[in-house]
Amino acid sequence: MAFELPALPYAHSALAERGMGQETLELHHDKHHQTYVTTLNGLVEKNADLQGKSLEEIIAFSKDKAELAPVFNNAGQHWNHIHFWNALSPAGGGLPGKLEAKLKEDFGSVEAFKDAFKAAAVGQFGSGWAWLIQDAEGKLKTTKTPNGSNPLATGEGKVLLGIDVWEHSYYLDFRNRRPDYVGNFLDRLANYEFAEANLG
Repeated sequence: MAFELPALPYAHSALAERGMGQETLELHHDKHHQTYVTTLNGLVEKNADLQGKSLEEIIAFSKDKAELAPVFNNAGQHWNHIHFWNALSPAGGGLPGKLEAKLKEDFGSVEAFKDAFKAAAVGQFGSGWAWLIQDAEGKLKTTKTPNGSNPLATGEGKVLLGIDVWEHSYYLDFRNRRPDYVGNFLDRLANYEFAEANLG
């Protein structure tokens, strides 16, 4: 069963008023994400060990295997982007009560969470991702991963919310101003209802 590009849960133009333009989404979803899916399917087709495995199983199987680095990168990016499209919302930025209380409990304040998340996202050198995760003890933390990796692969915890900090995700809208892109995500685009639904 081949992997498929999921449809966006909103129109390509739906986030424009909140800082993510239609052209960005068309290129990012329709071109970049589609390329990861197409490449992954081609790699799976050539490797019997990968066939019949779920996306999560492929990520776990290919992790830390140099000869399977292309598989890991494309599988990871497919998983990351499936999450990312759901982490964005045309009505983003508003915090539901349960998540807000948990952020205050674990970070001290919502602003402290945003500062920690922004530090992870801006501090990721080169391409990668920043994440809000829930660790094995149930505590919320921020982390970052390079390139196509994610907390699923590193075992750090369950992903609640993630942001893509590859340049293609923000360059048309924010040029080289990654901190502004991350701040806009946290305040105006982040789907915190989705994050709350991912709480353990």
